[in-house]
Amino acid sequence: MKGKNIVVIGGNSGIGKALVSLLEAQEANLFLYSKSGEGTTKLDITADFEEMPNLPETVDGLVYLPGTINLKPFHRISLSDFQQELEVNFLGAVRVLQHCMKALKKSDSPSVVLYSTVAVQTGMGFHAGIASAKGAVEGLTRSLAAEWAPAKIRVNAIAPSLTDTPLAASLLSTEDKKEASNKRHPLGRFGSPEDIANATVFLLSESSSWMTGQIIHLDGGMSNLK
Repeated sequence: MKGKNIVVIGGNSGIGKALVSLLEAQEANLFLYSKSGEGTTKLDITADFEEMPNLPETVDGLVYLPGTINLKPFHRISLSDFQQELEVNFLGAVRVLQHCMKALKKSDSPSVVLYSTVAVQTGMGFHAGIASAKGAVEGLTRSLAAEWAPAKIRVNAIAPSLTDTPLAASLLSTEDKKEASNKRHPLGRFGSPEDIANATVFLLSESSSWMTGQIIHLDGGMSNLK
């Protein structure tokens, strides 16, 4: 990754923080964006914006990390809840991708990494909002991978299960909750930010140069094993 220009949206906590550490260790040139702007360029992905400040002329890798966890029974999810899930998880990614497209096309080996969830493939109660929004992300991943393949832009997504991040803190707030989460995964543990970050670096790197349009199920076996 040395010398590659990598744009990371939402890289100041959780998976993003772990990813930034890995990319810094490999001497990538990082261009970081977040809503807070703390240590990064400020960017609100839920609002229409005319430009992305400080965007390099050539982008070798783009990672879109913003996400939500808003688990409720379907009858308690309002239309505004659904809209907010779509804004953060899907429409924000669309906005960023449209702004970065020209810069990605200038790279010799461009790669885009998006994020889905295990709940798209595996039906889970109380996940209607996030599963719907991330289902849109999976459709976008495959469609853009096909459309951008002639430009050699690879587009893949990672679909994790429960991962120990600030976003999931309430789901892992006690030892009992952690133990229950461990037992739900065939490999016996929930995920770490480093698990997802390592897979992201792989998708950004030349090691995955023949891979595009894929949804990587990184979930401790939850989506495919009983």
